[in-house]
Amino acid sequence: MELKPIYRRVIGLDIHQAKISACAVSEQSDGSVVMEMQEFGGFKRDRRALAQWAKSFDPEIVVMESTGIYWKSPYAALERVGIAAWVVNARHVKTVPGRKTDVADAQWLATLARAGLLRGSFIPPANIRYLRLIARQRQKLGGMLASEKNRLHKILSDAGIRLGVLVSDVHGQAARAMVKAVIAGKPMADVLDLAGRLRASRAELFEALQPEELSGAHLFVLSEIMAHIEELEARMGRFEQALLQGLSAWQPQLKLLQTIPGIDQMGAAMLLVEISTDMNSFGSAEKLASWVGICPGNNESAGKRKSGKTRKGNAWVRRLLCEFAQAASRSRCALKDKFAALSIRKGHKKSIVALAHKMLRIIFAILKDNKPYHDRAVDYEALSVQRNAPRWLKMLKKYGLLPANETTAFTSAAFTA
Repeated sequence: MELKPIYRRVIGLDIHQAKISACAVSEQSDGSVVMEMQEFGGFKRDRRALAQWAKSFDPEIVVMESTGIYWKSPYAALERVGIAAWVVNARHVKTVPGRKTDVADAQWLATLARAGLLRGSFIPPANIRYLRLIARQRQKLGGMLASEKNRLHKILSDAGIRLGVLVSDVHGQAARAMVKAVIAGKPMADVLDLAGRLRASRAELFEALQPEELSGAHLFVLSEIMAHIEELEARMGRFEQALLQGLSAWQPQLKLLQTIPGIDQMGAAMLLVEISTDMNSFGSAEKLASWVGICPGNNESAGKRKSGKTRKGNAWVRRLLCEFAQAASRSRCALKDKFAALSIRKGHKKSIVALAHKMLRIIFAILKDNKPYHDRAVDYEALSVQRNAPRWLKMLKKYGLLPANETTAFTSAAFTA
């Protein structure tokens, strides 16, 4: 296949764990093309040598495939010498026709790049990439924590303890204190004193906490799991603190994201390190949704619509968006109404994905325009008054700005509204 060149000097890199194959293609002033092949190792000194070798060519484009995580170190080495390489999708490269079987990967990448047939993937700035390590490990710890909590509940049920029947969360403050007291072997009277403000009566809690068979093995496993749960919670707290400190320069964007129902501070921080703040990198909300893999598939031929299955994308962002959608579907906002309308004909799971897609489009608009989210179904001013009216009235009465006989009338009017 004849490929008309667009760029004069390009470099293609085929990156493996222990080897980097490079191909530099240069067009001379007389129109001749010079191709140079070079191989480098995978260690730090080899990556430095690669960066200096690439810089000596003064390339217009340097391209590499996104092979797992192996591209990150060579990318950083090139970045340090002022070369912003393109990381291209391996699936995109394979779909370009015309490749001969005897052409090396690096040479084929250089050939496609020279013809302008490749498109670089989104790579955030270095400081955001480093914070991704913290955010993604925090997600991993969250999964481990959820698994350990489920395991603790299962061991309690195995021993005959049915506390989960009476409380909504076995790991709430009061329920956890009671479970820890049972593990420690304290008298049942002391255990019940830890119930706090639980709605269940002491008699019901007493029956639920009576084990069928609480053996030494049960106590050993329960104590180890509880210790692991508290260790994971403390570790997640340290990761969250480090992530928020690293994002201190992006506080305005974090606050803007938190105006969307279903997104809290930590969710906004974990999303920000994945998509960054510059929406010009994606161009449009549609391209961002395609990059994440949260939009419907486009598969239509001869007027017939085929499978609309979502494509693969950034699994970290997709997971966050689905969590945001789950929370928004339970809040008082227009997003809840959207979910209710979709769930009638699509079911719960598909409706969550559709709502996540809609929320991503909202996120794109907010970060692009630097404007907070305003829900058409919520009167924010009335909601603020409803929440703060009792405190305002109390302070007015305290400082003598509101007569005592008018307090009752104002309070009833505020709550009636």
